[in-house]
Amino acid sequence: MPYQVPEPKIFACTQSTALGKKIADAYGAELGKIHFSRYSDGEFQPSFEESIRGARIFIIGSTNPSSENLMEMLLMLDAAKRASARHITAVMPYFGWARQDRKDKPRVPIAAKLIAKMLETAGATRIITMDLHADQIQGFFEKPVDHLFASTLFLPYLKELSLDNLCVASPDMGGSKRAYAYSKALESDVVICYKQRAKANVISHMELIGEVTGKNVVLVDDMVDTAGTLTKAADLMMERGALSVRAITTHGLLSGNAYEKIEKSQLKELIITDSIPIEVKSDKVKVLSCANLFADVMHRVHHNTSISSKFLM
Repeated sequence: MPYQVPEPKIFACTQSTALGKKIADAYGAELGKIHFSRYSDGEFQPSFEESIRGARIFIIGSTNPSSENLMEMLLMLDAAKRASARHITAVMPYFGWARQDRKDKPRVPIAAKLIAKMLETAGATRIITMDLHADQIQGFFEKPVDHLFASTLFLPYLKELSLDNLCVASPDMGGSKRAYAYSKALESDVVICYKQRAKANVISHMELIGEVTGKNVVLVDDMVDTAGTLTKAADLMMERGALSVRAITTHGLLSGNAYEKIEKSQLKELIITDSIPIEVKSDKVKVLSCANLFADVMHRVHHNTSISSKFLM
């Protein structure tokens, strides 16, 4: 009889349980059982409630703050390693702490590098993630990294809108590569915003490089936190004669008064994925699920088939 590859086991960290269930359903599997013991001081201990010896397992969990989300992932990886799992893949729809990817001033950490080493030390033999804040973070790992792009979700949605005079925009200089990739796929023009920050999450000045008069603009970015950059860029573009401004951002952190800014801004629509669990508090916010994308890639990884078709950018 031909050898049958055993099906993998899929588990989810606490805050990613809803997305984990969607991914498991799309994969055609049941979400594995995890029990968390918690002490009164806040310490917790995960326990796999089924055998994983010799199995390929996928642990799904975004590591956005609080740091408990990262700690959950690390403890589950360590538990899987000590339970003799054969392959341990950390599926991280959102790789948190990635904005600290270099020393931009003296005496600061490179948190993204630190976390990469922590994940590997804990037991991860492979990483699957989506739209890293900086592509070079892949180089912080010694293990294979499958870096997926949410463009596989956003591009079909944008094409369905059939917008005339479409123009792709980057809200900052760092996102210009992403904007050019979208513009190539959509055969559109590109404009770039140049911004200066007074401090983290506070913009002191913004200028527009390019022409948006009479165009339907789509801002593209990897994440939206306080929404200050996106809303300021949208208002500036409408002042410069744009017909409409939408934004697509992979990771919807939406902290602080982000929803208030979105509601007051001239953004027509903000499209995000469910890489981070959020409670949508605005009719302007639309969520596209990344569950099918991750389930498909996990299936391909398990059966050792190519995933290059998922790299549209």
